[in-house]
Amino acid sequence: MKDSIIILSGGMDSVTMLYDYADSIAVALSFDYGSNHNRKELPFAAYHCERLGIEHIIIPLGFIKQYFHSSLLSGAADIPEGKYDDENMRSTVVPFRNGIMLAIAAGMAEDRHLSRILMANHSGDHAIYPDCRPAFVNALAGAVREGTYNGVELFTPYTNWTKTAVANFSVLIMPRPGVATRAATSTAASAAPVRSDARHSHSPASPTQPNTNNNLIFQFSTFTFHLP
Repeated sequence: MKDSIIILSGGMDSVTMLYDYADSIAVALSFDYGSNHNRKELPFAAYHCERLGIEHIIIPLGFIKQYFHSSLLSGAADIPEGKYDDENMRSTVVPFRNGIMLAIAAGMAEDRHLSRILMANHSGDHAIYPDCRPAFVNALAGAVREGTYNGVELFTPYTNWTKTAVANFSVLIMPRPGVATRAATSTAASAAPVRSDARHSHSPASPTQPNTNNNLIFQFSTFTFHLP
């Protein structure tokens, strides 16, 4: 049943969720807010939605780049490289980004009589991004549910997963890349159709171990996702 809307950046986490829950997604919502990653990730979002036959909408949020401050908005050279940790990545915080996007998604879900919003936040973001933490997600879930006539639910099944767990799970549901892709951010590129035996298993392959699939190379230290 197509009862869900997904917030789709075009990065690895949200594209993995797009494939994971494709059967229930009625519309994918992306936001162009002036991020350095937008020009690379939005085409991926559009590609995968077309591949899966899911309606894709891009909403411009130019005011974020105009009025907010973040290295993610000011220029690629300002984005720190290295470990995915609090100290190194704090400058990439875009103030209340998920809150803004969720508010729009909630309005669209209510307008279209959809019952669920999907968001692919994970535990690797908890220390860095306040609007990815369980406390925030739980609070917003309550606000969205109470603030919509149809009681829209916020669904975030990856909240307690690590980045590595999401990456390894993406290999299960996107087993054979079909188009070579190189991106500056962790971006899931094109893939074979979802395997029915992998869908919704939510049991990541060795989440604490490196990905050993010869067709994929994840480089978390520099936030790249390479396909040969």
